[in-house]
Amino acid sequence: MITLKSSHEIELMRQAGKITAAARAFAGEMVRPGVTTQEIDSAVEHFIRKQGAVPSFLHYNGYPASACISVNDEIIHGIPGKRVLQDGDIVSIDVGAYIGGFHGDCAATFACGQISPEAQDLIDVTRQSFFEGIKFAKEGHRLFDISAAIQTYVESHGYSIVREYVGHGVGAQMHESPEIPNYGHPGRGPRLLRGMTLAIEPMVNAGTAAIKQMPDGWTVRTLDGKWAAHYENTVLITDGEPEILTVPVI
Repeated sequence: MITLKSSHEIELMRQAGKITAAARAFAGEMVRPGVTTQEIDSAVEHFIRKQGAVPSFLHYNGYPASACISVNDEIIHGIPGKRVLQDGDIVSIDVGAYIGGFHGDCAATFACGQISPEAQDLIDVTRQSFFEGIKFAKEGHRLFDISAAIQTYVESHGYSIVREYVGHGVGAQMHESPEIPNYGHPGRGPRLLRGMTLAIEPMVNAGTAAIKQMPDGWTVRTLDGKWAAHYENTVLITDGEPEILTVPVI
C-alpha cells in the first residue's frame, strides 16, 4: 500500500531530507586518496548524530555500518572497511538519516582525485538520468513514466541499467511501496499522487547489466568488472513540479 504524506509529515520528511543530503555532501568532501572507507563511515555516523538524527542504515536488516560505500566496480551496498581510496577511483556513497519518525535517503558517486574522462561521463550520465526521470514525477503521470525516462537516457549513452535493485517509497519506513524500477514501459504502474515520497535511484553499469553478489551478503558488483555509478534523491510528488527533499542546506 502506498502511503500519502500529510503536510505535517512532509515537513518532518523535509527535516530528515536536509540532514541526509548534508551527510551525503559531507561524505563526498572526504573522498580523496589515502582515506579509508571506514573513516568516511565513522565521520558520517558522527555527523548524522550531531544533527540529532540516527543513521537509517546502521543495523538495518543486519547491515553493519552507517553508510554504503561502493568503489569502482561495486554498484551498491559496499561495506566500509580498511580499503584505502586511490587516485582515480570512483566512490558511490549512499546514506540515510532518521529523525522525527521519518527517513531521508540519498546517494551519489564521487571522484577520488583525478579520474578518467570515461569515469566522469559515467558519473554524469547516471546523475542526469535521475533528472530526466523526475521530469515525469508529477501528479497524474504513471510511475513507469519515470522508469522509462531513466532507462532511455542511460541506454542512449551506451550504459546499462541494473535490473535486480530498484528505487522505493520512503517515509516512516526505510523501504515502502511502491518499488521504482529504473527501466520499464511508459504509461504503466500506479498513478502518481501528491503526497507520495519516492527514493528514485538509478544504478548504472558501464558494461553489461549483469551483477554478482559478494560473499559478505551485501556488496553487489558488476559481473564483467566494469565500473558502476549510483545517484539518488528523496522526491515529493506535489500538485506541480516535484520537490527534491534531499537538497543540502546545512
